[in-house]
Amino acid sequence: MKLILRIIASTIAVFVTANIIPGVNVEDLVTALIVAIVLGLLNTFLKPILVILTLPVTIFTLGFFYLIINALIVLLAAQIVPGFTVDSIIAALLFSFVSAVINFFLNAFTK
Repeated sequence: MKLILRIIASTIAVFVTANIIPGVNVEDLVTALIVAIVLGLLNTFLKPILVILTLPVTIFTLGFFYLIINALIVLLAAQIVPGFTVDSIIAALLFSFVSAVINFFLNAFTK
């Protein structure tokens, strides 16, 4: 049940964020659901590998490169999911930040 609530919260966060950030488009709510699932899978399996591989750069940039990794994950999700487009890395960076904030509040509200 907790997983379903998190997926719903992530879907809402993706849909709301796509409507807030210019340069990010989500076709419909079903696409937002697919994006939320794909982002969850990419963050679970690919992100730890990227973080370990880029650890020296992340330390050198005092953690700023971690934000770039988040943006790259969003851009990869945009390549995988049809109906989800991100125009630039800046839009992906804003999308990852705003959706994380919205997701944080939605998950705190569901507890």
